Parts: sequence; C-alpha cells; structure tokens
Amino acid sequence: MADTMDPTVRKVLRRGVVIPAHPLALTPQRKLDERRQRALGRYYIAAGAGGLAVGVHTTQFAIRRPEHGLYQPVLELAAEEMTHAEVNRADADRSEPLVRVAGVIGPTRQAVGEAEIARRLGYHAVLLSLAALGDAREDTLIAHCRAVSETMPLFGFYLQPAVGGRVLSCAFWRRLAEIEGLVAVKIAPFSRYQTLDVVRAIAESGRDDVALYTGNDDNIVMDLLTPYRFEVGGRQVTRRLVGGLLGHWAVWTSKAVEILDDCHAAVASGGAVPDGLLRLGVEVTDCNAAVFDAANNYAGVMAGVHEVLRRQGLLQGIWCLDPAERLSEGQAEEIDRVCRAYPHLTDDTFVGEHIGQWLSGS
Repeated sequence: MADTMDPTVRKVLRRGVVIPAHPLALTPQRKLDERRQRALGRYYIAAGAGGLAVGVHTTQFAIRRPEHGLYQPVLELAAEEMTHAEVNRADADRSEPLVRVAGVIGPTRQAVGEAEIARRLGYHAVLLSLAALGDAREDTLIAHCRAVSETMPLFGFYLQPAVGGRVLSCAFWRRLAEIEGLVAVKIAPFSRYQTLDVVRAIAESGRDDVALYTGNDDNIVMDLLTPYRFEVGGRQVTRRLVGGLLGHWAVWTSKAVEILDDCHAAVASGGAVPDGLLRLGVEVTDCNAAVFDAANNYAGVMAGVHEVLRRQGLLQGIWCLDPAERLSEGQAEEIDRVCRAYPHLTDDTFVGEHIGQWLSGS
C-alpha cells in the first residue's frame, strides 16, 4: 500500500509534535468512565498536544480482551474529541489537524483487523507492536508489517524488552524502511545503542520522509536535542528525533509542549545547547523514574501515570483493568519528591483552571 496519509497531517508529523499515549479512565468497578475518558482527551488537546495515541500500552492492552471489549469504544471516544477540536478551531493552536495514532497488536490477523477498525474511525496511522510475535524471525516480522501496511500507514515501534519488546537488528529497521507505507518510527528501547541502530538504519535507507519520534521516556530531552550524523553514499546525512509519542507525556502535558518548543528552538538556532536545557533533561528523567517506577523494573508504570492524573482530579482513582497493576511500595513518596523538587515541570495550575469545563464538556 502506498503512503495514503493526508499531506497536511504528514507535514505536522514530520515537523514534530507532542503525542501523549492516552490512558484509560475507569470507575471503581473497573468499567470505562466515559466522562473522564473524554476529559483526558480534552486536556491533552487544550494543552497543545499535536495528536493522540490511543489503544497503546498506556491505554492498557487488556482493553482488547472479550470480557472488556473496549478497543473500539475507546478509539471512538478519542476520535470524537479530536474531531470536535478540529471542527471548532477557536485559536491558532488548532489551525492544523491532530495526528491520530491507533495502537495495533497481536498476530497478523488480529493486527490487520485492528488496523481496519482504526481506518474506519478516521485514524491516520497505526503504532504497530511486534510483541505478540515473540522470537519470530525478522523475515516473519517484516511480512507482518507489510500485511498491516496494506490497510494503514505504519508508525513503526521499537518497544523496550522490560515491557514486552525485543531487541531488533539495524538490518530489520533498514528493511522496514523499504515499506512505502512507513511514515514514522517510535524509538523506545530505552537504550542509546538500540536508538542509534534505528536512526542509522533510516538514514542509510535514504528515506528522509520518515519522522523519528522518541519513546525513550528515560531520555526525552536529550533525544530531542541530539543530531545523528552518518556518512551515506559518500555524503554526510543528519537525522533528528523531532517529537515524542510518550507515556510520560500523558501527564503534565502543557509543560511537555513547552519543552518540545524549547528543544525545537535550540535546534533551529544552530548554536550550543543551553545548560538550562541539559539540566532540564536530567530533571525530566528523574520525574519519569518516579512516575514509571523504574526502581521496580516499571511494575507500577500504569498506576504511576494514573496517580499523577488522580492528584490533579482528572481521574477518580488509579484502577487498572488488571487488579494487580498498582503503585509499588515507596512509589507514591517518589512522586511526592519529584513534584516538590520540580514544580516547574508540573501543570497543576493549568489543569485546575480548566478541569471543570473538561469534565462537563462545556
């Protein structure tokens, strides 16, 4: 399938925007809380996000299980909120379309089926997880990606092994770049070595139209500031990660938009990176360690995101579909610590000023 993404959407994606990975709002009975699910989407859009990623890890993969049956309903709610924001463009921030990304998982038949749902609902690309294919040969992985690309443009995904991903070779990413429908890659191995593999592969492929997004929540700011330079065909080629599709950006999103703007400005200046941005990068990583529960191998990652949103009033509680998903011992105290240490990275005031209208839909 040729790349069928709308050129205007493609332009936004290639420039680089904040794409939060959309969480799942639940009631105490662990049923979908539609009111708060919509409020989350309104929050991200009002905060200046350039798109939303729905049905991804942060949304909880379990939404697909028959006993929950939430994959299509959750995608529909987010699509409705994005459509509403685009139709009612009241300010310059909404003068361009939101990038709509749907998470797709499972063996090929399931992945293609989910891509078809996303296409019907007006999504622009699918973030394709390869976790379900386990240790399959890379030939099999490429065939899987090609099959899904026949339905929707691909947002490639390098998922860290700690949450179900696997190590993929540089050769795999070069072959993935041969798929015409590849429009972007989320690079999230939480490894500088493996991040380098992806960027080098895309550079060597000759594809300058594939947008590179950081998913390395442990290295966000440095990913956005770093130039990657390679010799390709006798000439120097520089590639950059231009935006982020991140679970960490599901919290404190208005500040994430400011951070991305500052990184873009620093890159555009062509000068030395300011010390303040380098320091900020360390602070963001420290915040992420608390929210994502890095000390416990990310066991409390979902609950940590929910806890920040609960404290702001956007979620009623931190319930996940799996009752075993909860804060780790000491994680709440770590979140307390980073909130005290880095108040300039939180957006509690912004949320407090608008949460009433987001919850009421006014």
